[in-house]
Amino acid sequence: MTISEPKTLTVVISDIEIRRHAGGETRQLRDIRHPELRFRYSTSDRNKGAWHVVVRGKWGKAGNYPSINAKLMISTLPTILARRAVDPKAASTTTAWHTVGEVLNWYADRMGRDRGLSDKRKASAQSALRCHLTPRLQDVTLASLDRASLDRLLMWPMQERYALSFVRSVYGVLAVAFRQAMRLGLITVNPMADLKYTDFVQTRIKPKPARLRGDDLPTLLHDLTERIEHAPLESMLALMMLCHGTRLGETRLARWKNLNLTTRQWFIPAPDTKTKAEHTLPLTEQTCALIERYRSMQQAAGYQGPLLFPGRSGTAISATNASTLFAGLAKGAWSSHDLRKVARTAWADLGVDYMVGEMLLNHAMKDLDATYIHTTAEGMKRKALETWHQHLDRHGFDALHGGTYPGQAADPSPAQTTNNGACSDSPHPSQGRIQNDSARTGQPPALWGQFTQWTAD
Repeated sequence: MTISEPKTLTVVISDIEIRRHAGGETRQLRDIRHPELRFRYSTSDRNKGAWHVVVRGKWGKAGNYPSINAKLMISTLPTILARRAVDPKAASTTTAWHTVGEVLNWYADRMGRDRGLSDKRKASAQSALRCHLTPRLQDVTLASLDRASLDRLLMWPMQERYALSFVRSVYGVLAVAFRQAMRLGLITVNPMADLKYTDFVQTRIKPKPARLRGDDLPTLLHDLTERIEHAPLESMLALMMLCHGTRLGETRLARWKNLNLTTRQWFIPAPDTKTKAEHTLPLTEQTCALIERYRSMQQAAGYQGPLLFPGRSGTAISATNASTLFAGLAKGAWSSHDLRKVARTAWADLGVDYMVGEMLLNHAMKDLDATYIHTTAEGMKRKALETWHQHLDRHGFDALHGGTYPGQAADPSPAQTTNNGACSDSPHPSQGRIQNDSARTGQPPALWGQFTQWTAD
């Protein structure tokens, strides 16, 4: 549709010319050098206006004045015309951004306010922007960002100093920033559209080797048995991860209300998981007994709150504090993720079905699997964990939970079990899940020293 041009003045458009006619009645300016370019004054404030590009009678807004001045508009006009020569309906949008740094600053602000991203994801991306991308690329113009400049300024220097997996993650943040800006029409050309990580680094990124093996289980469980009395929180955090293959983030956020010892299930809400999908794990007889022991230790220390692993100010222990605990527990020999790895490896060795193992880990399903598989296989998951925990018992896990269960010959102890070793069916008055058995507390509050320290404001 062709739009009429009332009160149009043909001039050599410049900022001076725009200001000169701002006080008159001219509706729009047309550039004598570039007939496709129009400037239209705002009806509410003639100190402002909008740029338009007209190709074959099709109008397209290119941006606003004065955020985009005449010099910038004219310099980007050839690119817009080339794009619209191929497709008259293509976008005419231009931007006031000149440098990569301006795109990165916009993305950092946008990402920081994105409620759909986890705090961990935000912190990781912000660190990549602040420590690597912005210092190295902030002064590079958008027009000059290409494969060669990106390799020289970012990729090759980084691969000399950092692990390739980290270099790839930093590259990913840069690529997402430009892709999002392009999707929103904030830039007219994405200089990274035709680039990929392997253009710069061809070396294949190998998975990190496991630092915990099945042969290490007896030593690990013995160490946890020795530590649990004087360091219950860190010991239980490690045990819950080892027993269920859970991630550190979803484990440290566990709440008592989501542990149901009657139905013997641990529910993990979607916001607490990496995949943002709720996750349910069976609780075996052994873990029920271990959980009851741990709850008694909490109560002996005077804690009646909602969290399994409380930190400061009434919130769950932070990721940083949890990682610090694991560093002390493992003495640098392994990380929390190695507990998840050793569990997954053992499941395969014990004959656990591959898909069941993936469901226990709460890995995101491939699109085809998600289309055809609509089950959570609770029975198979329970059988897998029962097999795994019996395997752990043979390596010393029974010394930690002290519970009895079918197939386990042990003397029932009222200090650890009820109803012949089954998890208690009687809800705790304040929690609705865990029985308050004062006969099992038996540990002086001093043994929970780290707990009382962390929960202090």
